[in-house]
Amino acid sequence: MSVRRERVNDMIRISPVRCIGPDNEQYGVIELDEAKSLAREAGLDLVEISADSRPPVCRIMDYGKYKYQQSKKEHKAKSGSKRTEMKEIRLGRSLRIDPHDIQMRMNQVRAFLMDGHKVQIIQPFQGREMQHKQSGYERMREIEDTLADIGKVEMTPRFNGRRMVMIVAPDKAKIQAMKRADDAAAKASADKEKSENKAAEEAKAEAAAEEAQKPDDSPNAQPEQQKQDGPAEDQPQPQPQPEASEETVEVDR
Repeated sequence: MSVRRERVNDMIRISPVRCIGPDNEQYGVIELDEAKSLAREAGLDLVEISADSRPPVCRIMDYGKYKYQQSKKEHKAKSGSKRTEMKEIRLGRSLRIDPHDIQMRMNQVRAFLMDGHKVQIIQPFQGREMQHKQSGYERMREIEDTLADIGKVEMTPRFNGRRMVMIVAPDKAKIQAMKRADDAAAKASADKEKSENKAAEEAKAEAAAEEAQKPDDSPNAQPEQQKQDGPAEDQPQPQPQPEASEETVEVDR
């Protein structure tokens, strides 16, 4: 399928044209040469944006910038859209599969469904197991019940040779509801943790303030009044020393 490309400037052949200016000015229906002249005066391009109209609709614009913006939009649209694929999960080689292995495969199925993919679940039968088809249907019903919170059966279980096949598709409404619930739970947990941390910090600050207000009980600490008035009365005072007696020494003359 060919992609139509806009005609630009001299590639435009039909005249007259309906011309639109770069700021959506309406020039009306004018001759092609006049429209080209207006584009040249503005330093821009004349681009045919609606070739099927009569007369064709042309816009004066920066064509290089226009193509760049279009490319960005297309790239964003492609990256934002997920391609749905058909995944396949096989339940072992026969009906004799360990329940733990079934649980592991169901985890894979859930991951595929959460990503928006359909899943084809296959239960192989070997030998005389074909005589116990009811066991296969019962297993598929159990799987359907297990996935009911995020998926829905698109194709009910049916046999294809010695294989029983069931297709499960994602239930978008249930998946979106589950994601919203998970986001709300995560936010509530984060808010609770933040509140607990804040309460712990406040309690720590209060304890530090109370500790700072306690009096100093160390042995070297003295009451404020005692520091100002001198030593306490009950402390022993230093005794005055007796003055030495003077001895008279007679000197023989």
